[in-house]
Amino acid sequence: QVQLVESGGGLVQPGGSLRLSCAASGSIVSVQDMAWYRQAPGKQRELVARISPGGTTNYAGSAKGRFTISRDNAKNTVALQMNSLNPEDTALYYCYANIRTSYTDGYWGQGTQVTVSA
Repeated sequence: QVQLVESGGGLVQPGGSLRLSCAASGSIVSVQDMAWYRQAPGKQRELVARISPGGTTNYAGSAKGRFTISRDNAKNTVALQMNSLNPEDTALYYCYANIRTSYTDGYWGQGTQVTVSA
């Protein structure tokens, strides 16, 4: 069994910052790509940022220049530093990882709420 557990969400004022963290645990052989997605009310889930085991990153246009994804391969963790937050960033943020156990599959965290409001 594999679990992804997120932390770090909350309420922040426009222009503020938050850091999300996600830890993978369980019968893990290796962790491949890790990513953060988000889903706002009434909208589809969308990719925010992705990072490969080697550290190659890609970002959604809305995240470029404001968000930074990073990972610690030794700890099987991924983080998302979010700066210059605005109300449009309000959403449920999900951690995702492609993980090899006895086979390779994608796993989701339970989600952490980010609310940007004055």
